[in-house]
Amino acid sequence: MCLCIVISFIFAMNQHQARNWKVLTWNVRGINSSWKWDSVKNKVICVQCDIICFQETKKDSFDSSFLRKIYPPPFDSFDFLPSVGASGGILIAWKSSFFSSNRLSSSSFAPTIDFCSKHDNSKWVLTCVYGPCTKEGKGLFLN
Repeated sequence: MCLCIVISFIFAMNQHQARNWKVLTWNVRGINSSWKWDSVKNKVICVQCDIICFQETKKDSFDSSFLRKIYPPPFDSFDFLPSVGASGGILIAWKSSFFSSNRLSSSSFAPTIDFCSKHDNSKWVLTCVYGPCTKEGKGLFLN
């Protein structure tokens, strides 16, 4: 069973207006198999999220043609950390019509992206974390 979580952030533009951003975070346990692509895309559409964070992609690179297979067209910007061998990997994707962005930092386990809403100029930072499960990897992660 894969755990998929949707987090909503509410930003108050003023006392009468607020904007709700939805972030989908999901350990996809690999995204190389074509049989997974439709179910992943359908989940993204179903939850109506604005930002996607996939952990354990098990991919060392991404390009736009591959990404069209796993999420709908409004998601046209992305950043990622490659997998190391057959484990790890993080993909963060968002709608550039909603956000401008800048990668603030990156470690082997967590990219950090600064987002700015194009609707109200609210700013916030997103860090997506995925740590290894081996004894050696856990030690590196915790350090």
